[in-house]
Amino acid sequence: MWACPVLPVAGLLLSLLLASAYSPDDGCALNTTVVATEELATPTFASTEYTTSIVDSEFIVTFTSYYTAEARDGFVSAALQPFSSWSIVPRPNPGQQYPSDFSLVRLWGEDPSGALEALRQHRLIRRVTPQRKLTRLLTFAGDDPTSSRSGQSCVWETEWKSRRPNKASLEDAPAGRHWYVGRRLMRALPRQVTSALQADVLWSMGHTGKGVKVAIFDTGLARSHPHFKKVSDRTNWTDEKSLEDGLGHGTFVAGVIASSSECLGFAPDADLYVFRVFTNSQVSYTSWFLDAFNYAILKRINILNLSIGGPDFLDQPFVDKVWELTANGVVMVSAIGNDGPLYGTLNNPADMMDVIGVGGINFENEIARFSSRGMTTWELPEGYGRVKPDIVSYGSGVRGSALHGGCRSLSGTSVASPVVAGAVTLLAGAVSHSYVNPASMKQALMASAQRLPGVNMFEQGHGKLDLLRAYHMLNTYKPQATLSPSYIDLTECPYFWPYCAQPMYYGAAPVIINVTILNGLGVTGRVVGKPTWHPYLPHNGHFLEVSLSYPQTLWPWSGYLAVRLSVAREARDREPGFAGEAQGHITLTITSPATTLQGESLMHTVHLPVKVAIVPTPPRSRRLLWDQFHNLRYPAGYFPRDNLRMKNDPLDWNGDHIHTNFKDMFTALRSSGYFVEVQGSSFTCFDASQYGALLLVDSEEEFFPAEVEKLQADVAERGLSLVVFADWYNTDVMRKIKFYDENTRQWWMPDTGGANVPALNDLLSPWGIALSDEVLEGEFSLADHKVHFASGSSIARFPDDGLLVTRDLNNQGSEVVHGSSTVLSDVPVLGLYQTPGGGGKLVVYGDSNCLDSAHMQRGKPRQPLNPDPDW
Repeated sequence: MWACPVLPVAGLLLSLLLASAYSPDDGCALNTTVVATEELATPTFASTEYTTSIVDSEFIVTFTSYYTAEARDGFVSAALQPFSSWSIVPRPNPGQQYPSDFSLVRLWGEDPSGALEALRQHRLIRRVTPQRKLTRLLTFAGDDPTSSRSGQSCVWETEWKSRRPNKASLEDAPAGRHWYVGRRLMRALPRQVTSALQADVLWSMGHTGKGVKVAIFDTGLARSHPHFKKVSDRTNWTDEKSLEDGLGHGTFVAGVIASSSECLGFAPDADLYVFRVFTNSQVSYTSWFLDAFNYAILKRINILNLSIGGPDFLDQPFVDKVWELTANGVVMVSAIGNDGPLYGTLNNPADMMDVIGVGGINFENEIARFSSRGMTTWELPEGYGRVKPDIVSYGSGVRGSALHGGCRSLSGTSVASPVVAGAVTLLAGAVSHSYVNPASMKQALMASAQRLPGVNMFEQGHGKLDLLRAYHMLNTYKPQATLSPSYIDLTECPYFWPYCAQPMYYGAAPVIINVTILNGLGVTGRVVGKPTWHPYLPHNGHFLEVSLSYPQTLWPWSGYLAVRLSVAREARDREPGFAGEAQGHITLTITSPATTLQGESLMHTVHLPVKVAIVPTPPRSRRLLWDQFHNLRYPAGYFPRDNLRMKNDPLDWNGDHIHTNFKDMFTALRSSGYFVEVQGSSFTCFDASQYGALLLVDSEEEFFPAEVEKLQADVAERGLSLVVFADWYNTDVMRKIKFYDENTRQWWMPDTGGANVPALNDLLSPWGIALSDEVLEGEFSLADHKVHFASGSSIARFPDDGLLVTRDLNNQGSEVVHGSSTVLSDVPVLGLYQTPGGGGKLVVYGDSNCLDSAHMQRGKPRQPLNPDPDW
């Protein structure tokens, strides 16, 4: 076996690299989805793609309040008086006669920055943001393109296509997912999803959703469809002159919620409000949603299903409007996305605290592979993500209304979402309306959910929807505040993974648990005094140090409690070092002002039990620090994939984290006895003498000069080792893979390559190390392990007394730019260097794909990394 005994950390990381599972098919993802239908002997398949793009020269101008169109036009005209190249875009829709809180303005000319700044300076204008165009691409086929992969090849395609993820996970599970193939498995599915959740019990009690207004934001619904009793309103918010559903998805969603015939919905007597927000060309705009949301508030909608989603948590007008909806009492249910089994792939708005985010399971009560996983990524890099989804329900092979009558079966979290929305509509009609609000409904669903065994909280949330238990809880509900999760037990695996995967110890970076506060007392609340930590002295609670962060005001219906846990010095001083469990609880008091329903303000105190495992501080050589500070939490522009072969999904829209797309690496390191801590701040903020190595994996951000200087001293003087996994960076390739967006008539140019190689070179320059701009790929063997090098870079410069590992690789950059590839011999791909004077060690490798789950085909099982025990 090849080894470098003077570099134990590099040996470990190399063994992880070499043992990563690779299949030649990993670069060829099929964009197909099984859609099982009861009428056909073989299933129908759907292919979906989603794009979002900024509309050239159009801007959403958000005001501080609601104003008439005349008043809004006056405000814009006053702000733009010095300018001539602008116009107000008319919005002819059902909401145009009512006051609104935004206008759509078109600016033209070479530089609109002056006009934009003038708008932002107006005292009644709160925000100016670009208009976005949303496109969903959906096609159906009658045969299974995944049944034979002989036709799939990994050859380079010269055409790059825009596939920007957006608020449009309207369809079934994406690419390459095999759920129900053939009639035999389909016969095992229940005929009615309502029966699987025992809705008939509530029907027998006379509860059918009567009097509840439920809104469906989708592709419309035919007025003459035979499945629906009461379609109270159909509105069109698109630029097409039609209220009909030309695609069938809106009809299916409406059927799951309220069908009264054949494939039954949960609330057949509910008042259906159908909002057509997608055209037959499957296009929508942010402004269409904002107008439709305002109309839903005007119509006093009770429940709103949104089977769409995307990684747009920075799309502020949309986020603000969702908050406004729930603040007005609208219970919003939304799909968390179909990007599983990858972690950190939650969609917005399902990832918001006041929204019920729904994941999918099959009828065997297993998490569906397509269902997106937590954590949320809003809080990165300084904090930690919230627990999502909130609950899970059936989303595989569910029957619903077909376009012109009859039934069909679909799969996806956009199916699980109306299952929950239908259940919520049924519940809202079965209990006292005075206590039905976004918080109380969410509290009841989560508290009554059935925990699925062997599944962690970032996969299932609080568990599977239990309709009858939720009904009983709502019937006896008293206004209260609750927490999610309701307790912290870092010894409970696998539910509390990844927290439970590593014990705490003195000197470690604080463990951060992001707890959601749900305030059923009222839409607005506040924290009374300060939350208090109560250590259980007989249970070693004094060995824990607890610090808390929280907002003073809770709105709408929710807030957060950031719990930072660290081990006290007393645990270290106890010879030979304390090993055991520490327990206590946190108390938090919430109050909400009086409303018309309650004559006085309400107050409630909640308790958060805490239990952790503590071990003696491990030796420095077993402690690794993961750099999160220089990884993107949310790509704000066009960031291409690390692996350029991923042509069906070329945009990298998820941030990196050791517990999301690098979770396999984390698991492997823990299995090998290493302790991994996360650095969420600058390099100037950690004590290098406590760690064996700093891990820089796929870094995208710049390094500050002070960081470069400090890291150089850490390696030379404090013996810190540095392990770098890079990726490709080549400006010619970046220019080649730009694409022209027909929607916006703009060219999209990548903001960077797979990694920020220029920044890494600045960081590594003190040691005479640099990565090249070559883009390389290929397969080779190291130490009896097969390695796939996927769109990586080579090492251009390295110290003469270092060790370089070279291999023959294909010049992928030449293939992209010139259309032909050549084989390059003896390419340096791995460098190992012991710095002089007893300093730390440096390991540099040109590719991070071997450690990254995100470049694997979604929905495809992959084996965990398994380091060689000889290392």
